[in-house]
Amino acid sequence: MMNSAICTLFEGHYHYGVAALSNSLYNEGFRGTIYVGYRGTLPDWALKGKRESVGKWEGAITLNPVKGLQLIFLEIKTTYNLANYKPDFMLELWNGPASDSQAMFYLDTDIVINESWSCFEQWVNCGVALCEDVNSPLQEFHPRRVGWRDYYKNYDIDLQFKNQIYVNAGFIGILKKDISFLQLWIKLQESMEEAIGGLENSIFSNQTYNSTVLKMEGFQIFDKPDQDALNATIEVYKDTISYIGKEGMGFIGGKATMFHALGSPKPWKASFLKRAIQGRSPRIVDLNYWNNIVCPISVYSKWEIFLKKASIKIAKGIGRFYSI
Repeated sequence: MMNSAICTLFEGHYHYGVAALSNSLYNEGFRGTIYVGYRGTLPDWALKGKRESVGKWEGAITLNPVKGLQLIFLEIKTTYNLANYKPDFMLELWNGPASDSQAMFYLDTDIVINESWSCFEQWVNCGVALCEDVNSPLQEFHPRRVGWRDYYKNYDIDLQFKNQIYVNAGFIGILKKDISFLQLWIKLQESMEEAIGGLENSIFSNQTYNSTVLKMEGFQIFDKPDQDALNATIEVYKDTISYIGKEGMGFIGGKATMFHALGSPKPWKASFLKRAIQGRSPRIVDLNYWNNIVCPISVYSKWEIFLKKASIKIAKGIGRFYSI
């Protein structure tokens, strides 16, 4: 097994996702450290850890919920929207507490994995590991791709079309030897800053889908800033990218490597009976979230979990007769 580090970023109620993501990683065989960057306050379950210095973070909290799994909570002090801070955080970790890691994986907190951890370590050895987005493909002369090429020319950055795949920024796996990919991603995001009105802007505001990105005339070429910059980085990067298709995040049928809960409400926020009455059945990603919330980290009582799973079953039953 490789010496791999995992990281994620959250604020607010997304700590519920941190718990399920961590559980899914452990249950699929990951053993090691998950670095959790956060802004704001920590939930009670995280505060059960030990406060200590970790690298440049003097007030880090280390939680060991079970043998072989460690979560280190690191407060992030930046004006960036956290969606735009991913490559910076990964680079900070490799230059600090995760310096001995051979590979690093970033996963959004609304993801649970659905494949053995050994598969992820095999994947990252094939190239920078990325997964196709639900909005893929974007062909070579799509206005957004042409817009990126024209925009970055002003910063002496030359983009070269690779293929039509448009990847999701919720997951990336990378070997330390390929660390230049992160440096390029940071460079392209910093160059993008003027176009979106600052890296504090994103499609997310106050933990909801509420874009604060500066509007452009014509096509919004940086509609999803971190993701668009990531895809532009692929066109600058000279080495290998290893893609898994839309099935990799459960966006289409086929074997899902992970499940990514796009959109709103998140699985921990959803009222399944209310949604069923509105004609919306529980999604497979909702089921997988609630199947990964029991152990080794528990953030709900057994009664709360029982009620939620019961409501999912009832909602699925309603969905057999009524859906939109």
